[in-house]
Amino acid sequence: MHDPSRVVVRGPLRPYAAGYITELARVGYAATGATLQLRLLANLSRWLEAERLAPEQLSPEEVDRFLAARRAAGHTRYTSERAVRPILDHLRGLGIVPDAPCPGPADAIAGLLARYRRHLTIERSLAPTTIDGYEHVLRPFLASRARPDGLALADLTAADVTAFVAGRCPRMAHGSARLTLTALRSLLRFLHLGGVLSRSLVAAVPRVAAWRLAALPRALTSGEVERLLAAPDPRRATGRRDLAILVLLARLGLRAGEVARLALDDIDWRAGELVVHGKGDRVERLPLPADVGEAIVAYLRAGRPASALDRAVFIRARAPHHALTSGGVTQVVASAGARAGLGTVHAHRLRHTAATGMLRAGGSLAEVGQVLRHRRALTTAIYAKVDTVALRGLARPWPGGGA
Repeated sequence: MHDPSRVVVRGPLRPYAAGYITELARVGYAATGATLQLRLLANLSRWLEAERLAPEQLSPEEVDRFLAARRAAGHTRYTSERAVRPILDHLRGLGIVPDAPCPGPADAIAGLLARYRRHLTIERSLAPTTIDGYEHVLRPFLASRARPDGLALADLTAADVTAFVAGRCPRMAHGSARLTLTALRSLLRFLHLGGVLSRSLVAAVPRVAAWRLAALPRALTSGEVERLLAAPDPRRATGRRDLAILVLLARLGLRAGEVARLALDDIDWRAGELVVHGKGDRVERLPLPADVGEAIVAYLRAGRPASALDRAVFIRARAPHHALTSGGVTQVVASAGARAGLGTVHAHRLRHTAATGMLRAGGSLAEVGQVLRHRRALTTAIYAKVDTVALRGLARPWPGGGA
């Protein structure tokens, strides 16, 4: 049986071992995880003693040296900066280890992206996740302009922009290519307004060929939904959590990010409503169906960790017990789809499933749009193509067919 208190810590970090055990328990570490963390603390303390360093001398450079020593000694686990971050955060909280220096722009690309991020945040009011996506797809473009003395942007031409797009976007999926081109136009506009470019090159960025409403929404059948909801094990805490997430997605058509942002205070049990924090900082209320409420209650009563560090409804299974991210919600759906034998199922597919189910039950497109919280009716119009009952009345008789 693992017991972190039985780990012997020698060296300059010994006085802080007992407090670290208490902190690990507070943030939700199980005995096994806490024991491994204490062993890492003991290893770090012995290394400090051998190097004749005090805890307050644990700079980022010294941490790198310690991790390199662990790897050289043959350790294959807990050899990254992320592994020692809980220890460093605890010691910084006690004022023992100095705060990590604020990460400044280390090179020309980082400096430009930092200014661009401030522009998107303050001037454009974009969400952090959107800005992260822009930065991710723009890094290859900026890397292509990197020179030993900085970024070669002042002499950028329309031909350079077109060559980058032609060399990169054909290998991308439609959505990734469209995001890349949108971000590239935004960056070029920013560079022109900032005086880096003498003239605007936005027009040099081509558009992705696309036809609105061309694709059919890929919904699951009722049988596939039943298999998906049967995939989580309700006897386990994570199973109860995953079932509640799946029911929310399938019944109300929420987005993965909306499920991740759902807080305990967003559930009005008396009124039977949910407060949903949607795209563009929109806040709206939706009715809480009985089966969705029952699934959430089952998780809250016997599944949500008591050591949760957030007011979020859905919490990570592994410590520290912070809120589940939208990526975590997506992974829950993907794992359930694999266990149910449905292949790869994305969270947004359950949104399509909810919309299609409402139409088949007799709901109108306007009602579907209200539940899905679409801003424009045109967004909901794509579901008209799966309303076969309504479309059947529009079909003309085939020439030469039987009467």
